[in-house]
Order: sequence, then structure tokens, then C-alpha cells
Amino acid sequence: MRRRDETVLQEILPPEERAIEAVVARYQRVAPAVTRFARAMAHDDDLRVRLGSSASASPGEIVIDPGVFQAAYARSAPVTPTEVALTSALHEVVHLMSTDLDEERPIPAAWRAHQTREDEEAQPLSSPLMLFDGEDDIPPFLESDAVSESRRAVPLLHALGEVAGPAGEALFLSVEDARQERTNFDYYPGAGSVLTDLYRSSVPDAMANARPIGQFALACFLIVGGHFERNDLQPRLSPHVALALDDAMPFLERVLELEDPWSVGTVSLQLLEVAKMHGLVTEGAAATSAAGRRAEMEVDSANIAQSVDAVRIVTPPLADRETYEETRQAAMQVTAQEGKAGDSEHAGDPATDHLMRVSMAPTVYLPTGQSGKLVVTDFPRQFRSFSAHGRELLAAAAAEWGVAQHRVSGELYPLFLANQRRGLRSGFDAGDLSPYTPLLLGAGLYERMFERRDLPTRRSYGISLLVDGSASMLQPRDMARGRKGPWALAAATLGAWTLARLADELQIEFEVSIFNRAFAAAPNDTESSYNERRSKATGALRQRQGGAADRITRTVNHYLLKSFATRWRSAEDSLAGLFWMASQPREATREVRSDPGSAPPISMFDKAANVDEFNLAHAAERLAARNASHRIMVVLADGMTRGSVQSLADTAASVEHGGATVLGIGIGDDTVTAAYGRNQIVERPQDLARAMVDGVRSALHRTIASMGGDTWWTNAGERRTKSLETTTRRSNV
Repeated sequence: MRRRDETVLQEILPPEERAIEAVVARYQRVAPAVTRFARAMAHDDDLRVRLGSSASASPGEIVIDPGVFQAAYARSAPVTPTEVALTSALHEVVHLMSTDLDEERPIPAAWRAHQTREDEEAQPLSSPLMLFDGEDDIPPFLESDAVSESRRAVPLLHALGEVAGPAGEALFLSVEDARQERTNFDYYPGAGSVLTDLYRSSVPDAMANARPIGQFALACFLIVGGHFERNDLQPRLSPHVALALDDAMPFLERVLELEDPWSVGTVSLQLLEVAKMHGLVTEGAAATSAAGRRAEMEVDSANIAQSVDAVRIVTPPLADRETYEETRQAAMQVTAQEGKAGDSEHAGDPATDHLMRVSMAPTVYLPTGQSGKLVVTDFPRQFRSFSAHGRELLAAAAAEWGVAQHRVSGELYPLFLANQRRGLRSGFDAGDLSPYTPLLLGAGLYERMFERRDLPTRRSYGISLLVDGSASMLQPRDMARGRKGPWALAAATLGAWTLARLADELQIEFEVSIFNRAFAAAPNDTESSYNERRSKATGALRQRQGGAADRITRTVNHYLLKSFATRWRSAEDSLAGLFWMASQPREATREVRSDPGSAPPISMFDKAANVDEFNLAHAAERLAARNASHRIMVVLADGMTRGSVQSLADTAASVEHGGATVLGIGIGDDTVTAAYGRNQIVERPQDLARAMVDGVRSALHRTIASMGGDTWWTNAGERRTKSLETTTRRSNV
């Protein structure tokens, strides 16, 4: 019975935390420790350990399939998620490094005694329970002409399959699995205890559902692995299985002394003979033909595998012969590719690359308690190739839609200039006298000494603009004079361009982001590379993850077109190229089709509902990190969030409560009225661009006035005069 202070993993780990991307993220936190363990085990300080779509081990590198971790998190074991992450990773390293069954030898003559013969009249060569460790121990009298003719060299699993069939292979793989774990985890008792807890939690159900041969194989696995003693296991077994386990103990006790897999194969054959003597197998029970006996062996093999796999962490090298061979082939491919930049350094396949990308994406937490992954990346740089077309079109659209492009700051410029000058002059400390007071007095800046406490604190500003990047923003809409055109994203881009110039002129920190929900593009993607990655990753993940593939591939994305840390000039070309693509989608599509290898990935604008609240929360967090005293956010979207309007409203209210001003602009959609306290609905392109610019300008003006800035600028000269008069009176006295 579990103690009160023990926590069952299923009780503390919700389903979303057992998803593959969460499992991989947890592995990343323990990856350095796993690498150190593998290097110590291999005595190779340069050994690399990485994740990949196919598990393999080659000189200098180990590749772990992340799918093997996932099953461990479904256990009801008294362990923590971090313990499971570390132990399951070490488990894979142990088996990938220890499993090498490729050595070819002639089938030992002693093994022929265990062979299932199609000729029912044939007699065994010797007693099947005679203990032989290998070829050197074979007595001369067993060498017959028939045996010597068949002494061809074959791999171990092929030899076991030829002698004992699928059941012999399955029993060997389970015993070898336990031997490797016991041998290596004995040096790390902490990780070994976690493995025992994981296995013990699954034993009751596995034993209850197992057939006799399955119970026997599982009991052998648990005893060799050191997870149970015989006396603890036998009450859980059927009576005839418990008796068989007594007879099997002399062979099980010798397994830990063996280092040669062929010797472990000998023990496995002896264990199979014990099972036969106690009637635990179906072999020969009813079938009289070779095909029938083969089918019976397949049933026994399936019973062994199902029972043992219900308890152990199934590792590819020891699952069955097919997966072992696939693992070895993957290792040979990795070896052949060594020296190539890319595959030898990274995961080497789009599915694993994307899975790693999602797992390492930040988790965004909403004020409602919800959380989710958000892929944050730079906007694809290849859009700069459209910048020449975009700049020409920007000037024409600005004139047509009435959006000023020169001196856009208007009346704000002198106010910000005065604020900057005041800040530079009074920015030495927080109000006390400066240590440079004598210099200030000598330079005639004596007001600093008397007026610092009266002046408002230095202001700083930050603006974040979020633009909906779904495919619906490129759909034709009504324009002026009955015309239709794809103006939504184009007008939003023009507004972003204008706001960027406003902020750059006023030396305000600002950020421009595009958000959508689709397969995430990479900063260096072209149209062809994006579609190729998406196709390969989606196909592979659907094959491995089933219904979860859609969640992994259609992520919530946050593209930083211009981040706070980058200069506006470095983002101009990308924004101009985006404007041309948004304004002329048909022409852009034709140009992309003519040269997809160098064109930007316009397919990234997919038809998928966004989850606006996650992008808003993340952008607000980034804006708050700038420590700006006045923060303004503008969110532009043309439809309802895929999440919850109430969650979006709660997120916007939380951001406002944190001191930021949030403006929601909806394009032909009234969702913004329910989600944002400050909102506006626009129906024409000129209204959209003006709403963005005027909204930010008015918000800036309000924040300046709220701090008494107008009073300071208006009366600065008057205060200087009063100060001079005071000084004159003192000198006269």
C-alpha cells in the first residue's frame, strides 16, 4: 500500500503535461545530466546525445527516440516528473549503448536440443536442460554430421528464431533487457529505485491479464532486473507458474554473471524448456502441421511480449527483431553521414526538429489559469526580397488612404523633445543633490539644485503592435466606390509602418508582431523549404502521434517582425515586403511559384483560427520587461479568437490593470467590443490606418498630460523667472 507522503504521478501530472511536446521539454531540462552519464559509460568525453525520429547508437553519437519517454508518464507510480524524465532517458542510453547482437556465430550444437522439429519422430540430441554457456562448452559427442553441415555463421536473433521460434526470441529479449538494466543501474541506485517504482506500479494489472507463459516471462524479467524476489512474486502467479519459477531459479541466478549475449540466449532456451515441461506454452498442443505449430509459437511470443511490455519501458533495440534491425540500420546511416554539417549536429528530420521547437517554446499563462505553448520566432527574412515593390506601393497607398508619411509625430514632437531634454538634464539621481552640484552651479544650472523635487519623474514609453496574420486577412473586402480588394493586412501593415516611423522619430521603444495559428515558419524559410518541412513533419508526426499531430503541427505562433532589441532600419525591408504581398497577393503568388526556392514563405498565412489571448499575454509580458513607465498596446484582428472571448477580455483587463493601455481594433467584426475596453471597428482601409495612428497618438498625449507634463512645458520659463527672482533677492539681502 502506498504511504500517505507518496505522490502518484498520475495525480500530479495532468493529461496536457503527458503530451509528447511536454515530455520532450522535460527531457531538455535533464539532457546535460544524461549526456554526462552517457559519456562516463562510454568513456568518451566527446559523445553526443540527441533526440531523433529513429533510435540508434553509433561511434560518437546516441540518438534517442522521444516517443519512448511518453509511456512512462502514464504510470501510477510514486515518483516525480523530473525523476521519470531522467530515469527514462538514462534507460534509453543504457540499452542503446549495451545492445549489440550483430556478432555472427554458428548455431551452438547444444542449442539444437531445444529445436522444434517438424519431423515428430526425430529425437532431441540431448537433454534440453543441460547447461551450456557457448560453443566452447559443447561436448564432442554432440557433433554430428547433420549439425556440422549447418554450422553457418548467423546473428544471435536469427539463431534463436531458427532454434526456438518467435517465443525464444521474445523470452531472450526480455531477459537481456533486465540483465542490462540490472548491470548498469546498480551503479546508480537512485535511478534504479525510480525504475523499480515505475515497474512495480504496473505489475498487478499485468499479472492479472497475462496468460501462463506471459506470467512466467514477466516473473523472469522482474527477478533478473532485481525488482522483485521470488517469494514476493509467487503469490501473484498461478500455481503451475509458481512451480515453474522454482525450477527456473538456477538459470535465472546465473544471468547476472554473464556478459556474452549468446550465453544469455542459452539461458533463455533453458527457461523456455522449463515452461514447456510445466505446460505453460501452447506449442504442440493442437496443431499437427508446420504452419499450425508456427502459429502457436507466434501466439506464445505475443503473450510474452504483451505481458513484459505492460511493465517495462519498451526500448526499440530490445522490443523485437524488426525494431532491433531498424535501430542498427539507423546507426549505420548516422555513421555514413558523419562529417556532414546539419544531420550530424541536429536531429536530422523535420518531425523531430519541429517537435523540439514546440517543446522549447515558452508556455504562456493567462489570468484565467489557462496555459499553452506559443512558438515565438523572428519573421522570415526572405520577405525582404519584395521590399523594392513594397516601398513604391507604400507611398501610393499612403496618399490614397490619407495616411501622412512625413513628420507623422505632429504636435507630439516638441513635447517629446522637451521631455527628453529635461530628462537628460535631471537624470543623475532620484531627487537628492547630485555629487556634481559644484559643476552644475559653475555651469549656471543652479535650477537643478532647487527644482529637482518639483519636476515629474523622467518618462519612458513603449509601444507593442500585434497584427492578425491569418489567411482571412488576405481575403477581398469592400473598399471605397464599390470596389473590392484584399486590404485588411495591407492597411494593417501600412498602419504599422506609420506607427513605426512615429515611434522611431520620437525615440520610443516599439515592437511589431504578426500572430497566427499554423505550421510555424523559420526565420530562414523560403516557400519551398517551408512546404517541404511542413509536409514531412506533418506526415511523420501523424504516423507516430495519431490525433495529437494536429495540435503539434498547427501551433500558436508569434512572429517578431521588429523586436524591441532590433533597429527600425533592419525591419523596414521585411515590413515593406509584407505590405506588397498583402496588397498584391495574386502577383506575389505568381512570383513565388516562378522561384519557390528563393521566394518568401507566403504559405505560412494559413486558414486557421487564432488564439489571440496567448499572443496578447506574451506581448504584454515582453512590453512590461522593458520597464517603460507608459506602455501602449494595439491589437488588430478580423475575427473571433479560437479560445474564449471571455479569456481574451480577462487578459486585456489584466494587462490594463498592470498599467498598459490596450487598444483593440476589429476589421468588420465586433468581437473587439466584448474583449477590449478601448475598441474601434473599421470597415475601410483608410479608417484602419488612421485608427491605428490616431489611437496611439491620442494615448501618448493622454499619458503625457496625466503626469503634469503640459504644466511643466507651459510654465518652464515662468519657473525659471521665479528662481532667478529668488536668487536676486537673496543676493540683495
